[in-house]
Amino acid sequence: MSADAASAKSTSKTAYDHLWMHFTRMSSYENAPVPTIVRGEGTYIYDDKGKRYLDGLSGLFVVQAGHGRAELAEAAAKQAKELAFFPIWSYAHPKAVELAERLADYAPGDLNKVFFTTGGGEAVETAWKLAKQYFKLTGEPTKYKVISRAVAYHGTTQGALSITGLPALKAPFEPLVPGAHKVVNTNIYRAPIHGDDPVAYGRWCADQIEQEILFEGPETVAAVFLEPVQNAGGCFPPPPGYFQRVREICDQYNVLLVSDEVICAFGRLGTMFACDKFDYIPDIITCAKGMTSGYSPIGAAVISDRIAEPFFKGDNTFLHGYTFGGHPVSSAVALANIDIFEREGLNQHVLDTESSFLKTLQKLHDLPIVGDVRGNGFFYGIELVKDKATKETFNDEECERLLYGFVSKALFENGLYCRADDRGDPVIQISPPLISTQETFDEIEQILRTVLTEAWTKL
Repeated sequence: MSADAASAKSTSKTAYDHLWMHFTRMSSYENAPVPTIVRGEGTYIYDDKGKRYLDGLSGLFVVQAGHGRAELAEAAAKQAKELAFFPIWSYAHPKAVELAERLADYAPGDLNKVFFTTGGGEAVETAWKLAKQYFKLTGEPTKYKVISRAVAYHGTTQGALSITGLPALKAPFEPLVPGAHKVVNTNIYRAPIHGDDPVAYGRWCADQIEQEILFEGPETVAAVFLEPVQNAGGCFPPPPGYFQRVREICDQYNVLLVSDEVICAFGRLGTMFACDKFDYIPDIITCAKGMTSGYSPIGAAVISDRIAEPFFKGDNTFLHGYTFGGHPVSSAVALANIDIFEREGLNQHVLDTESSFLKTLQKLHDLPIVGDVRGNGFFYGIELVKDKATKETFNDEECERLLYGFVSKALFENGLYCRADDRGDPVIQISPPLISTQETFDEIEQILRTVLTEAWTKL
C-alpha cells in the first residue's frame, strides 16, 4: 500500500471514529470508506485518491464563484491579521458596516436593515423571532403564527424546523415550536387542479395561503415564509403571478412576507436577491450560503425600514444575537465575493445561459425514468418516475433501492457530485457553480444519462 493510500485509509477510519457527519447514516461507513474531498478548482473537486468530480451541487448550493479563488482566501487572511474577531453586540467594525450597506443597496424596496447571523437556519430563526416581537411592539401581541409550504426545508433549529414542511425531519425532535402551519407548494407537475394552466394554478396555490390565514384567524398570523424556488421536493418554481397574489394577501391581513433566499440569493437564479427575479418585494429576506461562495460562514436577515422602525424607538431592543454574527473575516470575504460578482458579471452569465442549461437537461426526457425537469437559473430538479404516462412514483422500498442503493453512488462513481433526494418524490438536484459553461452542462447531462439508463434496467 502506498503512503498516500495508507493516509487516505487512516483518514477514513478516523472520520468514522470521530467525525459525526451531518444528515448521514453513520452505520453505512462502518465497513466502507468515507468519501473525503481534499481540493477544489473551478467547477471540480478532488478526493484523497486524486480522482476528479464535477461539483454539480456547488458544495451545498454555496460555491457560486467556484473553487480555488485565491483572492477570497487572501481577503480572509488580510482581515484576520487586522481584526480577527469582534462582536457586533453594541459595537461595529468596518467590514460588517460596509457589507450591510452593500446588501441594503442590492435589496429591493426599503429593505435597508441587515441583521447578521452565521448561517441560513439562524437567519430564518431570526426572522420568526423578529416578526413575533414586531407585532408585540405594534400592539398586536396575538400575531405569532407562521405559514409555510409542504415539503419545504427552512433549517434545523427548533424554530426553523417547525417552519420546515418535512414530517420525517421533524418527528425525532417533537414537540416543536407551536404555531407553524403548512399549505400546498407550487409543484405544477403534480397539481391537483389547474395543472394545464400555470396562471390559474398559481392563483389557486396563493389563495390557499389566504384560506389558512382565515382559518387560523388573521389576528394570530405573523408571517408567511416562502422560498422563491422551493428546494426540497426538487426545485419548484413559482407559477406566473403567484408572488404578486401572495403579496396582496399579506398586505390585506397585515402579515409579513419572508422571502427565504438562503439558496436562491447571490446569483443562483441570476439576480443578487431572488425576489427581484420574480418581481416582488418582501418584508424580510433571509440569506446565507452564496454570500461568501462558502469561503467563510455568514448569513443575514435583511429587513424593511417599516418593520425595523419600532425597534429603533425608546428602550425597545431585539433581544437576539449570535457570537459570530457579522464576523469580520466572513464580512471581508463576502465583500470580496460580491466584487467578483460585479467584475465578472456572474448574475448576467446565469441569465444568459440558464435557457441552454435547461434545454440540455431536458434532453433527458427521452429516458423512461425521467418524469419532469424543472427549476430556474442554475437550480434544477429532475424527478424520477416509474411510469411517465401516469406519473406513478416509487414506493419507499424502491426509493431506498434505487436512489440510495444505486443512483447516488453511481453518480459519484461516474464523476458527478450532486444530490439524489426523496424528501417528497424522488429527484436528482443539480446546482453547479455560477461559472459553469455549456461544457459543464453537457458533462452533467452525459453522466446523468449514463447512470439513469442503467438505473432503469435495475427496476
